[in-house]
Amino acid sequence: MRNSSIVNSDMNVGDQNKSAKNCEKWVALVGAPNSGKTTLYNWLTNSKFKTVNYPGATVEYSVGKLAARYGDEKESFSVMDTPGTYSLFPKSLDEEVTLKAIYEHPQFECSPHIILVVDGTQMARHLLVAQQMKEAGFHFVIALTMADLLRKENVQLDLSILENQFSCKVIAIDGVLGSGVNELVTLLRQAPVYTSSQQVKAIGSWSEIVMAEKIQMIESCIKKVLSSKDAVSSEKKISKIYELTAKIDRLLLHPLIGILLFVLIMWGLFSTIYWGASPLMDLVDQGFSALNNLISAQISGLLGDFLANGVVSSFSAVLIFVPQIFILFFGIGLLESSGYLARAATLIDRPFSKLGLSGRSFVPVLSGFACAVPAIMATRNIASKRDRWITNFIIPLMSCSARLPVYALLLGFLFYDQPAWKAGFGLALLYIGSLIVGTLAAAIVNKILQKNDVSLFMMELPMYRRPQWKILIKQSLTRTQNYVKRAGPVIFVFAVLIWAGTTFPNYQADNHEKLQSSYLGQAGQAIEPLFRPMGVDWRVGVGLISAFAAREVFVSSLAVMFNVDGEEDAQREGLIKTMSEATFSTGEKIFTVASVVGLLLFFMIALQCMSTVAIQIKENSTWHLAILQLVVFNVGAYAIAVAVVQGLRSIGVQ
Repeated sequence: MRNSSIVNSDMNVGDQNKSAKNCEKWVALVGAPNSGKTTLYNWLTNSKFKTVNYPGATVEYSVGKLAARYGDEKESFSVMDTPGTYSLFPKSLDEEVTLKAIYEHPQFECSPHIILVVDGTQMARHLLVAQQMKEAGFHFVIALTMADLLRKENVQLDLSILENQFSCKVIAIDGVLGSGVNELVTLLRQAPVYTSSQQVKAIGSWSEIVMAEKIQMIESCIKKVLSSKDAVSSEKKISKIYELTAKIDRLLLHPLIGILLFVLIMWGLFSTIYWGASPLMDLVDQGFSALNNLISAQISGLLGDFLANGVVSSFSAVLIFVPQIFILFFGIGLLESSGYLARAATLIDRPFSKLGLSGRSFVPVLSGFACAVPAIMATRNIASKRDRWITNFIIPLMSCSARLPVYALLLGFLFYDQPAWKAGFGLALLYIGSLIVGTLAAAIVNKILQKNDVSLFMMELPMYRRPQWKILIKQSLTRTQNYVKRAGPVIFVFAVLIWAGTTFPNYQADNHEKLQSSYLGQAGQAIEPLFRPMGVDWRVGVGLISAFAAREVFVSSLAVMFNVDGEEDAQREGLIKTMSEATFSTGEKIFTVASVVGLLLFFMIALQCMSTVAIQIKENSTWHLAILQLVVFNVGAYAIAVAVVQGLRSIGVQ
């Protein structure tokens, strides 16, 4: 890799010291995936961080400040959690970003202090990066994680041998209790600020012969580290640490039982999203309903109508589903932190390979159930361009969290006053349906695209570990908060536009006449023939069009278009009741089993997210894939919805 920003080494010491005064000290955590890097990062930052895109790339990384609990804020410094890497010779776009971060560091003027995170139970593989960093001339310290597990098995390590071998300090870290972190922070504070003039060089890739020599040297070093007590005994003790993991894997990675358990786990996750959030959703619903009634009672006229039926109704229609979104993020985080997510990727690799994908596509695809934007970014760790392209193509078909408000509303209509498990079952079917549709799309694209590279799937399986609940909850809350921050402004803007469009110019007329003669009403009635085959009228059609800004807007649009006011006990109850009573001008009901099923299928397949279109263009440096998805998915969704609605009606299902 070319490192264009390695600074001129002729700068004199005086200039270096002068530059150092203007530099901010910062630390980069580097290490293999599942090495304990993110756990250490959470200890250092107290889980208070922001996730941003690396300059010039769409790969996400986290940056935070050293937590205040470690002492004087004047001695604080920034901490960056880089994407996982096994080597300084990058094989994926994620690894390239890590290399750029430590070589070029465009966001910081000074060179980083590097914390190289090494799993103490996997030293043979993880210490290769240490050797590469030593040869490149980096200033780094090794944080040896999993020390708690080693101590539990009475494994004795002579860390001084590692320090002499790699010319750096080595500190044992307990990821559960945090021991060793204070020592690490003290060491980093005492270290000087290094300007960009430090002697760091790019090293060329090792040949197979050199690689074999380096591995042999590292293995010899590890034997010395262990031989201070009893190398053979220590190796057996380390392997014993993985005994429980191996026993569990015999079940979870079984070719038949493992797949069955995988399906049950996924089914359980998506079913829980519906029934687990119901109590909290009721509280949110009642709170917004009370606010709506209060505003209607205290503020009269046009302003009161705007605040109650425009702003409050719109926000309540979407924010009521925040508990479900939190459960989704929490569930995915739980699978990842426990170690199961890597197993799921391994299980899914074989069926994925039939579709031109690999197990590496599983995590981005699963992330698509949260949000397509970061999921598309996550495909950058897929080395094969072909696999990455196919994965990017099918990710928008996954039922993201933005669809949850729509699904929950429509399923709530279908299963109103019925046991919650039925709606949960329907929600699980929708998620499984999106996987099936995505699978079919991948199979079709796999047949079309020429296969010109071989995709190899290798993934290190971490030990099963008890999740750190406090950190997991914080991360889920942060992601949910980010969702609300992203959706909130869009909801507000469209609430204003839709309220104004459905209120003027004849705002003093009764509700029915006002809506019919409004600007949006006139435009909607002009395009109603396009939506009638789907079994809906122009008001629902306007909601479908507005959903292209963000899918969540569809629910708030219905609340405004059908004039759901604050007279009901709850906003959601009021919207569902209004939907059950809504009719065409001919007197026929708009929302029937057939039309609602058609809407559910439309939202399951359609690409109604401009953010997804934008990230596809940016990620692939071309608009071709984004436009192809936009046309194929939306036309396909419309055709399927029309066919299902008309088919159900033909057999008497209304």
